[in-house]
Amino acid sequence: QVHLVESGGGLVQPGGSLRLSCAASGIIGSINAMGWYRQVSGKERELVASITDDGTTNYRDSVKGRFTISRDNAKNTVYLQMNSLKPEDTAVYFCNVELLFSTLPKRYAWGQGTQVTVSS
Repeated sequence: QVHLVESGGGLVQPGGSLRLSCAASGIIGSINAMGWYRQVSGKERELVASITDDGTTNYRDSVKGRFTISRDNAKNTVYLQMNSLKPEDTAVYFCNVELLFSTLPKRYAWGQGTQVTVSS
């Protein structure tokens, strides 16, 4: 059973930095894309950044130049370096992995979510 464990969330002042990490365990197939999403209460979950198995990245416009997504395939871990944080970045952040199997359809796994609060 796939399990994603996140760490790195917390409270930070505007302009500060946080680094989120998410390690996937129990992987039977292979991981294709990995990404980070966030959700504010009352709003839909939105993509923050994603990265493919070949390193191609995609960022939400509002975080470009401030956030950097990376991955360590050997460790099945995805990271999100968040710099120059703004109050509007406050949300629950979730990691997501796209799982590939030889004979089964793609499956997706989600982390438990970690709170990021940017406030002075």
